[in-house]
Amino acid sequence: MDALEILFTASFWVAAIRIASPLIFATMGELICERAGVLNLGIEGIMTVGAFAGWFTVYSGGDLWAGLLVAALFGAMFGLLHATLTVPLGLSQHVVGIGVTLLATSLTYFVYRLALPEVTSPPKIEPFQPLPIPGLSSIPVVGEALFTQTPLTYLAFISVAAVAWILYRTPIGLAVRAAGENPSAVEAQGISVTGIRMGAVVVGSALMAVGGAFLTTSAFNSFFFQMINGRGWICIALVVFGSWRPGKALIGAVLFAAFDAYQVRLQQISGGIVPYQVFLMMPYALSILALILVARRAAYPKALMIPYQKGER
Repeated sequence: MDALEILFTASFWVAAIRIASPLIFATMGELICERAGVLNLGIEGIMTVGAFAGWFTVYSGGDLWAGLLVAALFGAMFGLLHATLTVPLGLSQHVVGIGVTLLATSLTYFVYRLALPEVTSPPKIEPFQPLPIPGLSSIPVVGEALFTQTPLTYLAFISVAAVAWILYRTPIGLAVRAAGENPSAVEAQGISVTGIRMGAVVVGSALMAVGGAFLTTSAFNSFFFQMINGRGWICIALVVFGSWRPGKALIGAVLFAAFDAYQVRLQQISGGIVPYQVFLMMPYALSILALILVARRAAYPKALMIPYQKGER
């Protein structure tokens, strides 16, 4: 099989959609935060917490959906911490975000070692299984790629539609977008900018944690250190790539995942002639190139990263 034929195989697109799924959850979470005017650099740590909380809940006897809920709750808790420090207190969103990532990651590893001190290899759980959709899953290539995934992958795509509908079709979505563009206009309508921004960060962080939980309950069947592996930072880039729009961000997530799946297959057919590090670098290099091309034209929220205090104009 040559390099071009890979792009037309069902297995390639199955892998690409699976790789994209946690990115979709986390990207939607980051997009909600930034639309409200808050840059959440705690995403990497929040995804790590979600991955561990979801896995450990199932490992301790809970079911998979309970693990997902626990992951979302822990993500919301760290989101609340981030929001409290950055919104009403007005602290630097960059510093707080990095601090949340360090705290969440370190605390996760500490709890892991505390709970499983004698473990040398990650314990395994029974993850979500593929759920083919009757009729649709039999469509050549497209059906296998899109309709033979696990329930969480379907939920990831549903989350994009839900976020888009809420942001552009509901009053609360209008308030969130206004809080990121012109917070004084939100206050003029008698709506709390602080409440909107904090709520957006809490909800967005819960989605980020679900993205982390996807890795341990759907993509893999165990938790191991460094499993997030920079996915959170990629999601921040995907929000910019998507110009803060859910649909475009979804396309960016699928493209990045396709690059990632493609480089793995290129490694297999290269025969070791090209160093594997070159292939590992490809998705990130292409992401940087894409950002360079679109960032200049991106219409970012005007009040992004700008603290707001009641009564300001």
